[in-house]
Amino acid sequence: MGDRAAAPPSRRVRVLQVIQNLNYGGMERVLADIVRHLDARRFEAHVLALEYLGKFSEGLEGVATIHLSPPMSRWSMVHPTRLIRQIRAIAPDAVHSHGGVWYKASLAARRAGVGRVIHTEHGRVLGESVTVRMADRLASRRTDIIVAVSEAAAASLRNGIVADPSHLVVVPNGIDTERFTGTGDREGCRAALGISPDDLVIGSIGRLEPIKGYDIMLRAYRALLEQWARPRPPVLVIAGDGSERSALERQSQAFPGGRVVFLGWRDDVHDLHAAFDFFTMSSRSEGMSISLLEAMAAGLCPVVTDVGGNRDVLGPDLAHLLVRSADAAALAGKWREVLLDGSARVRAASAAVRRVRESFDVRSMVSRYERIYRSGLLVPSQERTADCVPGGDHQSQTDE
Repeated sequence: MGDRAAAPPSRRVRVLQVIQNLNYGGMERVLADIVRHLDARRFEAHVLALEYLGKFSEGLEGVATIHLSPPMSRWSMVHPTRLIRQIRAIAPDAVHSHGGVWYKASLAARRAGVGRVIHTEHGRVLGESVTVRMADRLASRRTDIIVAVSEAAAASLRNGIVADPSHLVVVPNGIDTERFTGTGDREGCRAALGISPDDLVIGSIGRLEPIKGYDIMLRAYRALLEQWARPRPPVLVIAGDGSERSALERQSQAFPGGRVVFLGWRDDVHDLHAAFDFFTMSSRSEGMSISLLEAMAAGLCPVVTDVGGNRDVLGPDLAHLLVRSADAAALAGKWREVLLDGSARVRAASAAVRRVRESFDVRSMVSRYERIYRSGLLVPSQERTADCVPGGDHQSQTDE
């Protein structure tokens, strides 16, 4: 496997992005944004989904070649024959994997003879199994550059996952800040949701999964209602979907007064931002939240849990809006403070816009990835373990 970093100027660097699927989620949005903003004069973009395509694949065919992996059998963890053949046919200069496909994508890329293997860690699941950690340790040994989206994500990788920290870099997520500039239709969106122009609205956008802590958010909302003295309690609006939705809806039905609105997945995020008075998250763990970046870019004051990259995103000027993870009472208290002080809320919103524009623009993120794609191998290929799996190359065992 040779070092193809010094590609001739007449040929674009071919980069293959590998992900489980391109459905709703921050990681999927990041991949789509990377592909859309790559310099097409210097890079040829390909995207390979191992499971299915999904929402964020829409429109990508205009800037990238989209591939869907055929089904793979249980032997694919040993020797993913079909994936190896597909990567060989694409013939990328670099393979860039995202999320839970790291082990299989890196194994197939190395056995397909790819010169550069890159992986981005978007955030780790709490309480992950020993098997998952072992698989990722093996994958890290055959990966040239491992990207963490925040310093917190990098620290978790150094804790028993990445053996050689020299392979690890931090590239913060970025968003298209211009897309969220300006004000959406506040009155129109509120009217469509059945919310009065005079109501105070707490807004959140995310996946309704345990790691996002929406059960904590609902407990915080109940605590807020119990201490709210004004005649019209705030409305809690949650946009997103996931495996926890039914349970969360049942949990919200037991509240005394107040109102929780579950919207499901929405494409009109900009209008939703206009309907909110501030944005909140109650995550148990985060990499670097795209929803948070978008809300801040839209001019919303953030109140979020102090997990993952959230502290990096808010920065020192907004750090007072962080609360302890899994502490519903602390979250409710911070909400109440922000709701009752409109001028402080406006100041925080202005600081949030400045913070995102200065530090988390998509063009800066993509520029750093472009440099990574064009860089050479960090170590000579002959120095790394052949395939980093016990027993060497299991060519006789395939996923056919």
